[in-house]
Amino acid sequence: MKWFAGLQGFILAVVFALTGCLNLGPEYHRPDGVVPIPGAFEEAMVPGDQVTYDDKWWSIFNDPALNNYMDAVLAHNWDIERTAGRILELRALAGQTRADRYPQVDIDWRNRKDVRHIDRPGGGRERDTFSAYDLSLPVFFEVDLWGRLARAEEAVRAELLRAEENRRAVAQTVVAEALALYFEIESIERGLAISFGLIDNFERNLRLVRRRYERGLASALDLRQARRILAESEATIPNLRRDLGTRQHRLSILMGKYPSANPPRQHPDDYYERLPEVPAGLPSDLLLRRPDIRAVEARLMALNARVAEALASRFPRITLTGSFGYQRNHFDQLFRSDSELWTFANGVTQPIFDAGRLEEGQRAAEARYRQGVADYAQTVLTAFAEVEDALLTRREQLERRKLVVTFLDEARQTQNVAEKRYGRGLTRYLDVLDAQRARFLAERDLVEADLALYINRINLYVALGGDWADPGEVPYPE
Repeated sequence: MKWFAGLQGFILAVVFALTGCLNLGPEYHRPDGVVPIPGAFEEAMVPGDQVTYDDKWWSIFNDPALNNYMDAVLAHNWDIERTAGRILELRALAGQTRADRYPQVDIDWRNRKDVRHIDRPGGGRERDTFSAYDLSLPVFFEVDLWGRLARAEEAVRAELLRAEENRRAVAQTVVAEALALYFEIESIERGLAISFGLIDNFERNLRLVRRRYERGLASALDLRQARRILAESEATIPNLRRDLGTRQHRLSILMGKYPSANPPRQHPDDYYERLPEVPAGLPSDLLLRRPDIRAVEARLMALNARVAEALASRFPRITLTGSFGYQRNHFDQLFRSDSELWTFANGVTQPIFDAGRLEEGQRAAEARYRQGVADYAQTVLTAFAEVEDALLTRREQLERRKLVVTFLDEARQTQNVAEKRYGRGLTRYLDVLDAQRARFLAERDLVEADLALYINRINLYVALGGDWADPGEVPYPE
């Protein structure tokens, strides 16, 4: 049958088009040369060693409650869930773009009723109504000879990759925020315990000063000062409770829960654990680990594909069209062999004059790629700076904590001496207050130093990147 031979030719043309297309335009290569990469981080503790990550690196803090919180954040956070929706959207768009590379087959069914008037032999006119039935399968296909459609699909897939990396970056940001809130909560709880201990101490001092005042051994000024310092210490409690509650609310939201607050917990004196050393790794590893760098590189891949797509758009477009069907005036005779209709055609479209529209489109795509290279270089430099800052901060924070521990030890001994001398009437009560305040400041500074080291560890892991906060694959909808 002739129509079958024509259909075979159409299929062969489609197969050739799918397998033998050219891909015009530049192939993507990572622009490594735009940013000079040193051999080691300048502030590295252990230069040159590789960093290894566990799936849940926060287990180094040895806190089961913290592990449970982080699991809940990764499983129920709505910011992460929104990024999953974006990935599903781009998957669908990628499927649409891929479909453009294949033939489009439709079904066309028509039932026409025509009316005509016939002159009678004896005069007058007669109205005649008849029906026509058409059933066909039209096919359209663009031969992607220059790779325009292939490059479009490549660009969309790169955008999908970018969305997946952005999802990992969002997960890392959310986890880092949750970890910081958790340690801030513990810091406030420790601050509350210190404040309550200080209040107990001032209450004892007030009782001591009152007894001495009643015996004539202390002045009214000493009694007033004892009352004032107690009231001042008690006034700090509401603000600490407020700060505790607001941070607990924010942590609940990150876990996808309604905001709730819990009473402060008690922490042992040996709360702080010295964290293990973190090898800084090699700077080039950042290009492979950090999701924000991988995301900006994926965007660069998409922009490169768009340049090639714009170039291919300037070349002729070859289209193949075909149709097979039946046409008859009577429905019961529609599928007879003498009712068959088939067509096969090809066409070439080449812009002759468009006032430079396609050429300028290519130049615009090239300019966007240039902007993408600049974004990539800036992101890499920022990543290096974040690692160097975190390493430098860690070293200085460790030194600061060592000095604060010495300060606290001296403040405790000074307070002990001042209280004993006051009890024997050898010093003023003002000296006792100064010693107590110094101890309170030292204890508070130690809490802040511990918190700073924990926050620094979070920032360091974020800066170094790695698959330590991977929210997992986004499943396809059923």
